Amino acid sequence: MMQPPTIDDIRAAAKRIEGSVVRTPMLKSATLSEVTGAEVWLKFENLQFTSAYKERGALNKLLQLSEEERARGVIAASAGNHSQAVAYHATRLGIPATIVMPESTPTVKVTKTEGYGATVVLHGDMFDDAYAKARELSLERGLVFVHPFDDGQIIAGAGTVALEMLDQAPDLDMLVVPIGGGGLMSGVSIAARAIKPDIELIGVEALLYPSMKCALQGCQLPLGGDTLAEGIAVKQPGELTSAILKDHVDDVVLVEERDIERAVAMLAGLEKTVVEGAGAAGLAAMLSDPERYKGKKVGTLLCGGNIDTHLLANVLVRDLVRQGRIARLRVAAQDQPGALAKITAQFHDAGVNIIEIRHSRIFTALPAKDTVIEVECEARDAAAIDKVEQMLQAAGFNVERASLD
Repeated sequence: MMQPPTIDDIRAAAKRIEGSVVRTPMLKSATLSEVTGAEVWLKFENLQFTSAYKERGALNKLLQLSEEERARGVIAASAGNHSQAVAYHATRLGIPATIVMPESTPTVKVTKTEGYGATVVLHGDMFDDAYAKARELSLERGLVFVHPFDDGQIIAGAGTVALEMLDQAPDLDMLVVPIGGGGLMSGVSIAARAIKPDIELIGVEALLYPSMKCALQGCQLPLGGDTLAEGIAVKQPGELTSAILKDHVDDVVLVEERDIERAVAMLAGLEKTVVEGAGAAGLAAMLSDPERYKGKKVGTLLCGGNIDTHLLANVLVRDLVRQGRIARLRVAAQDQPGALAKITAQFHDAGVNIIEIRHSRIFTALPAKDTVIEVECEARDAAAIDKVEQMLQAAGFNVERASLD
């Protein structure tokens, strides 16, 4: 196993990549501070050119290749931000790049990676298949393999973000950092411990993928499933990263899907910034356990902003449902003239807007003469929808509200 990078390696990486990656803003969020009870500082790594912090490690690695290695070219396996970072900076430096992605990778990510100048090879169903193929091609073609996290030069590059965070907000008590393979938190923890030894370091994983927590704490938890935070959905953390985090990190916490969704929606609604599920995991941790962070100055990384726009739209609408501002009401009524008018009148009187109406006459347990009318509606606040529900019941209708959970 290679040696972990030192603070000097991270400082050297910062000089090396200076001017070629964005020194992103680090801003205090007054609104999120109010919501969580902590003083919340956000590091906007979603403002990098490829919308993620991964550029730091990829560029640091590429700049240290020999002329002979550059001429041979590089290869990486990733369905996400690492692939775009390697593709973009390799092309910029005139290094041929091949990226192996699972066949299930969304077309938009494939097109984007090709747009940065890389050759994309689609292989297998899972990241693990793509990773194995990339290793195979690396040996076959003599390409330099660029690991997404378990590499000292990648980790040193990622650590540069902590140098900036502690320069921009020196009096932070705690850093809350998403963990997938552990490359980001490894670099951050080495840098942060060197600059501010007593700072508290909390890693965050999706509840469905607790691989690093189990590696560090020896627990056995189920692993797998569909998470919004696919950027940190890693089944096998790195050897080097696990060793570093064992020495440096105070705790690894797990966050549920609904908290990740809420964090993505809050960042869009309150901060007007688009963040992918993995990038919102730090805020999700604060929202799920506010007591732990209350009264502390907490810095977290919005480490990526590459979320599919359709998925983002779903998350935002689902959040409005959870807030009670959008609802689907199932209203049982007699199938006769005037029933619908009587129902819609209640919505009008309560000041609730109807988005969509559907009749269900066949797939219902009601008598044949009755119907279920499904009404999707939206209002300024949850109280208005509660009011229309009460008004419908007072008018003699049986009402059920559809639930997300």
